[in-house]
Amino acid sequence: MRSAPGVGIVGAPQIRGRLGDANRFKNLAAVRSFSGLVPRQNDSGVTANAGGPTKAGDACLREALFNAADHARKIDPTLAARYHRLMTVDGKHHTSALCTISTVLLTRIAACLRADHSYELRDIDGTTISEAEGRSIVAHRYTIPAATRAARRSLTVIARPPRRNERAKKGVAVRSKAPPVPVPA
Repeated sequence: MRSAPGVGIVGAPQIRGRLGDANRFKNLAAVRSFSGLVPRQNDSGVTANAGGPTKAGDACLREALFNAADHARKIDPTLAARYHRLMTVDGKHHTSALCTISTVLLTRIAACLRADHSYELRDIDGTTISEAEGRSIVAHRYTIPAATRAARRSLTVIARPPRRNERAKKGVAVRSKAPPVPVPA
């Protein structure tokens, strides 16, 4: 478990304890689903929408994976390449990109546990590398430009009417059918 980048001496027992035996899951998709880091699916007969993570799994496991993924993307070139693509090409913000990296890292950790072998750092071309080489590769190839990082930091907030429970918290009377609140232009 400690061979995975970013996991460390604190994250390894936390992930191992929360995950348990990786062989108890039918497949790696079941491991991802257990963590709650899979996209929420909202389907009907007419539409299919994927949302944020379901958060149905263990919150401590998600937190440990999120923290490990933040460190791992600075060490593992394959994770760094994916993070770089999500931030620069796909236009995701840091948190969204790290959720994806967390899922990938969990899948790799579970695969290593199931096969009973250690995690191996590899370059994009598949050659085995050391941690120092990985850090160097990531620093030279996959650094996010400061302008891109700043642009992803400023999220546009869509004006929406307050939700029912938000009005109740503010002491506003809640009617069964509230009239629509005008949205300022």
